[in-house]
This record gives sequence, structure tokens and C-alpha cells, in this order.
Amino acid sequence: MSLDTPTRERIETLLKDHRVVLFMKGTRHQPMCGFSAAATNTLNELLPDYHTVNVLEDPEIREGIKQFGNWPTIPQLYVDGELVGGADIIHQMYGSGELHQLFGAAAPDRTPPEITITDKAAEAIRQGTANAQGLALHLEIGPDHSAGFQLAPGHDHDIVVNANGIEVHFDPASAQRAKGIVIDWVSTMQGEGLSLKFPNANEIRSMSVQELQQRLAAKNITLIDTRPAQGRQIAAPLAQARVLEEEGYDALAALPKDTPIAFMCHHGISSRGVAERFAAHGFTQVYSVDGGIDAWAAEIDSSIPRY
Repeated sequence: MSLDTPTRERIETLLKDHRVVLFMKGTRHQPMCGFSAAATNTLNELLPDYHTVNVLEDPEIREGIKQFGNWPTIPQLYVDGELVGGADIIHQMYGSGELHQLFGAAAPDRTPPEITITDKAAEAIRQGTANAQGLALHLEIGPDHSAGFQLAPGHDHDIVVNANGIEVHFDPASAQRAKGIVIDWVSTMQGEGLSLKFPNANEIRSMSVQELQQRLAAKNITLIDTRPAQGRQIAAPLAQARVLEEEGYDALAALPKDTPIAFMCHHGISSRGVAERFAAHGFTQVYSVDGGIDAWAAEIDSSIPRY
């Protein structure tokens, strides 16, 4: 199927009018897929401004841009009218410094960060990666201190740190944000997992659903529901809750740093990760609700569906 002339002309006009154009799902401040989010996170490190096109709102452009550059997936980055590539290529070029050079930015700081991995975390990582031959452990840390581990091939441009016998790979931005972090293995009533503690971050405290009920009644706590839309459709957020996915991290992070905040998820596991991000940003009264909305349904309000 050939690209029709009107759509081609629209794309050519966009590329002529803007030096840097990212065709993506969603917007720069609200990406609607993981690959688009990864692309914007990388570009945001280098560019104060660039043009985005939300292909979800324009079916002709969504299909037309794939034919225009003979590139089958979204997102797609164009610079000076030329196709650069998708999320993976953008990330690789950022790590190698090629993206900095393309945009006239200073070369990235490649100083390896000093990190701490506790004995428990090191042992858990060894067990979890025992069969991952040929793969490296990567840790990505976003500007909002969101963090994620993944197993993927290592690259020559990775910044590599060895701590407690564990090799961790970083991209340049993640390496700078990782300075002084402590990676630990935590066990709670709800489960076990790796935990990141940033230097000077305030302590995250646990809150029972009974205490949450009291604090909500006294109106001296801000409750934030961190669950995805699918879970909220099954069990609606509590009436007093603000929804992270709807309001966005930046809006909630603008609250006064002394605001008492409780984070609630399904079972009390992922909410702790969100709480860690707020604590790393200087919030002083941060809580994670033990057992999440499931515990609230079991112990406070049986009318809420459990799932």
C-alpha cells in the first residue's frame, strides 16, 4: 500500500517546520506506551524542547509514518528531516554519546557511581541470574527516581560497576542518579523484592489499613492510589484517594514536602516503590499501606471486590 500524497505532504511539512520530531503514542508529558515513554525519557535528558506527534489521535499519520520512512514501529525520531530510529536506537545512541553529539550537547559524564549491594540482595541477584548466560544486569533510574532492573545484553558503552561481586550496567544518566544508592533485599508481609535507598532519602513507614481509616477520618493524610486502570476498574479507588495514573507524578510531586502521604496499591508491594521515589525527592512523611486495597476490602470494607 503506497503512501497517499496528502499524508506525505503533512509529514514533510512537520519535518520542515521542526528540527526534532518524535512520532509517538501519547505526548511528551503523558506517553501512552512503554517504548514511547523510554524515548521521551531519553530525549528529555538532552532537549528542553522538541516536537511530538501523537499518532493515537491521527490514524493517517500513524500508518503513514511507517511507510514514509520504511520503519514498522512507533515511536520514530526524526532529526533534520532524517529518520534516526526507534526507542532502542535512541537509547543506544544516548549511551554511546552519539545523541549528545547530534544535538550539540556536552559528552556524558561516564564516571562509575559508588553503590552498595547488601549481602541479601547480592545473594538474591545471584540466584535470579544464575541461568542468564550472555545477559547483563541493567539498572535504569529515571529523573523521578523510578527504577527498574532488567536482563539484557551488555554494550561497550555501558557504565559498569561491580559491588559485592555483582556487576551492574548503567546508562550515563542512570549512573549519575545511582551515586550512593543502597540496593537491598526486603521482606514484608506482602512479599519480597529488591529495594533501592537513595542517599538522604527519608524513611518510608508502613501504615495499617486501620490506621489509614483513622487518618482519613481525621483528614490528616493524602492517599494516593498507585494501581493501574485495570485494577481500579475492578475495585474503585477509595473516595478520598487521588489517582497517580490520572494526575501524573509531576503534579503530585509538587505537593509541599511535609505533606503526609500514604500510597496504596493492590497488595502493598508496588506502592512501596512509588513511596521510595517520593522519599528520594525529599518528602518527609511517606507511608506505604500494608496489604493495599486487598487488606482494606478484607478488614475494613467487605463491599469492595477482591481480586
